[in-house]
Amino acid sequence: MQLSDRKKHILQVAIEDYISSCSPITSGGLKNITCLNCSTATLRNELNALEAMGYLRQLHTSGGRVPTPQGYRFYVETMLSGFHATNQELEKVRALIEKKTNSLSELITSIAKIIGEATNYPTVVMMSGAENLVLQDFQIIPLLSQEVLVLIGTGAGYINERLNISASKRECDDATRFFKKNFVGKTIGDLTQAFESENLTEEISTFQKIVDSLVDGLKKFNKRKFLDIQKSGAIKLLESGDIEKAKKIFSVLDDEDELIEVLQVEDECQDITVSVAENDDQLSVVKLPIKVGSVELSVGVLGPQRMDYGGVSAALKLLADELENINGGDSP
Repeated sequence: MQLSDRKKHILQVAIEDYISSCSPITSGGLKNITCLNCSTATLRNELNALEAMGYLRQLHTSGGRVPTPQGYRFYVETMLSGFHATNQELEKVRALIEKKTNSLSELITSIAKIIGEATNYPTVVMMSGAENLVLQDFQIIPLLSQEVLVLIGTGAGYINERLNISASKRECDDATRFFKKNFVGKTIGDLTQAFESENLTEEISTFQKIVDSLVDGLKKFNKRKFLDIQKSGAIKLLESGDIEKAKKIFSVLDDEDELIEVLQVEDECQDITVSVAENDDQLSVVKLPIKVGSVELSVGVLGPQRMDYGGVSAALKLLADELENINGGDSP
C-alpha cells in the first residue's frame, strides 16, 4: 500500500528517534517532536495504521512502537535516497588515493579505518578483481636474506612480493628490464596468461627462476580475497551495553568465510544496499561496491538492527563520491 506523505513523515520520525534514543515512540512523544499539526488521537491512528501495514510493532499493549525490519528497509531504500553526506572525516580519502605511494594492503586498511571512525560501527573492506590491476612499474631487488623483493606499481598502490629464492643483482636487473619492456600497461591477468600461452623460455633463460616464482605468486595473488577488519565499533557496542548484539558481530568478524559471503554484492549493483536483521539476534549490513582505478572494493558496515542507517549511508556515499572525483585510475 502506498504511504501518504504524513505516514512517511511519521515513520521517518519514529525510526530516527528510536535509532537515537532506543525508546519506543508513542503518540504523545511523536506530537512533541514532529511539526505536524495533528492531535494526539490522529497520530495514534496513524501509528496504528503503520503497525497494521507492518512498518512498526508494539512491544506491549498500550506501549510505544518500534520499527520492524520492513520499516527499516523502507526508511533506507526510500527516505535516504538523495541524501547528501557531509562527514568531513572522509576527506582523508582523497589525499590517500592521490598519494599513490601506499601498498594495496595499506590502502585497504586506511579506507576501513576511515569508514570505521566515521560511522562508529565495525567496518570491513574486501578487495577483489586483482587480475585487472594495470601494471605501471617493476623493481626486482636481491636481499641479504637470500630472498628477492618484488615491487609492482599500479595506479592504486604497490604490490609487495617476497620470493623465496636466491638471485644475483644482474639476474634481478635483467628480470626488471624484461617485465618493464613487456608488461607495463598490461594487467596482472595478462601477465600470468602470457606464460601459459607464449614460449618465452629462451628470452628468460638467465632469470627463469625469478619469473617462475613471480608468476606463481601473482596467480595466488589473483585468487586472494583481501580483507581488512576494523573492530573498534563493536567494542563501542559493548561499552553501550548491547552485549548480545556485539557478541554476534564479533562472531561474524572472526569468520572470514562468513564475512566474504556478507560482503558479496550483485554484479549489476553499483549503489548502497542494506541487509536488515530479521530479529535482534542477527546482523544488519550496509554495503557499497566501489572502485579505486581497476581495484574492486566492497565496503561493509556491520551493526544491529537498530543501527544508524542514515549516518552509515552518508559515510559510504561520501567515500564513493571522493573516489569518483579522483582522476588517475590505473592509466600508465
